[in-house]
Amino acid sequence: MRDVHRLEPIPANLGSGTVLAAWERFVRGEDQVPGVRPLVAISWHRCRERYRVDPHLTEAPVAVAALDRTPEHDVVLAELGFRAASVAHEVGNLGGVVTVADATGRILAEWGDQATLARAGESHLAPWFCWSECAVGTNGMGTALEAHGPVPIRGAEHWCQAFHDWVCAGIAVRDVVTREPIAVLSICCWRSRLPASAESWLANAVTMTRYPLKRRARDNGAELVAAYTRARARSGAALAAVDTAGQVVIADDMASMLLGVPASTPAVDPTLRWNAGLPELIAAARYATRQAAHDPDWVGSTQILAHPADEPTPISIRPVFSSGHLIGNLVSFGASDGAQFPQTEGSAHPRMQPRRLVATRDNRMVLLRLPEVSFAQSQGNDVWLSTDQGRLRAASPSLDKLDGELADVGFLRVHRRYVVNLSRIREIERGPKGELSLVMDGRTNEMVPVSRRNAPSVRRALDL
Repeated sequence: MRDVHRLEPIPANLGSGTVLAAWERFVRGEDQVPGVRPLVAISWHRCRERYRVDPHLTEAPVAVAALDRTPEHDVVLAELGFRAASVAHEVGNLGGVVTVADATGRILAEWGDQATLARAGESHLAPWFCWSECAVGTNGMGTALEAHGPVPIRGAEHWCQAFHDWVCAGIAVRDVVTREPIAVLSICCWRSRLPASAESWLANAVTMTRYPLKRRARDNGAELVAAYTRARARSGAALAAVDTAGQVVIADDMASMLLGVPASTPAVDPTLRWNAGLPELIAAARYATRQAAHDPDWVGSTQILAHPADEPTPISIRPVFSSGHLIGNLVSFGASDGAQFPQTEGSAHPRMQPRRLVATRDNRMVLLRLPEVSFAQSQGNDVWLSTDQGRLRAASPSLDKLDGELADVGFLRVHRRYVVNLSRIREIERGPKGELSLVMDGRTNEMVPVSRRNAPSVRRALDL
């Protein structure tokens, strides 16, 4: 951490003021939290409503969850351990500690000032104890597992009152394909501010850690294309290769029509893979991934509702391994080989539940009914919602996650930066080169561009 040894810890009265007053009201059941950062307010809402964490908890529980780690996970944990140990002396000089935890929030190792480590042990801020949000509420490690980018949690922003004397910042390393967390790195101080460089150091550490993950994902993409090529030479069925998150790496002519993606166009890079916009395919790929992890010879079949089809299309899914590691699946359309999926997994007619979207406005949480939302737009690191109540920042950390949540309730991805509510489209405008724009229903008649890649799925969705 550059210059961290030159900085002195700054004493801070972390347990009083506006945030503490808001915390006290929120714990009593109020919803208004003026003066509290949106990230913290949303975390508090999860802790109270979803996880039901006792705000008067005094120590973290013993971790009980066990993870099936992949070689990538081991590489990430080893790299984070190296980076944490390399700044342990500097952080320790400031009276702080640096920790590495796994994707469940279980602390694996920590380094730093011995007196602070002893104090941390009183609250079980130590190896083998769990610091996920569902275990101890809002905190640097646990909240980082729920969000993207560095997450500082200061004093009374912690959900549990016993931790109000701590200041922490954490950041999660996420799988470059599934976007699921692999591990989390954090720095904590007792009754003092973090060094100014802490968040930038955390972000840089994660960036460096992700490089081998990206390289491995590209290699796996190339292996998937090779497996697809070999399988296509043996079979005449429509065929596609998808990664473990259900993103399309390559599809033949017939499969591309069913999936709404370009034909015979390899997408080896994980950041450029095709999103078919079919939640059932994503659910099927993830189910296949779980099954193949326990039985490498497993082959399964189910049905999905493909883009141009009025009736469910049968598919067969066969896992693909490289060096003993699952890298994706081959999907054959019109085939029913293998074990049938349970009805709840990849059902062609998922049960639609009423939902709300959570947004923020001036440090307040806004609960939106889906008809109130016209479209979502990705802008930088944020997702913005165009709603009947104006432009609001979404609580969702990414447009991809929001797209997955809304794909089966009348929303459609029309551009890499836009997801629209199909019921709010008022007009369709065609440009001089055939490009499409959607005029959305609302007071301002906002226009949303349609990418060339997504135009076929838009036409199908609107029966054009």
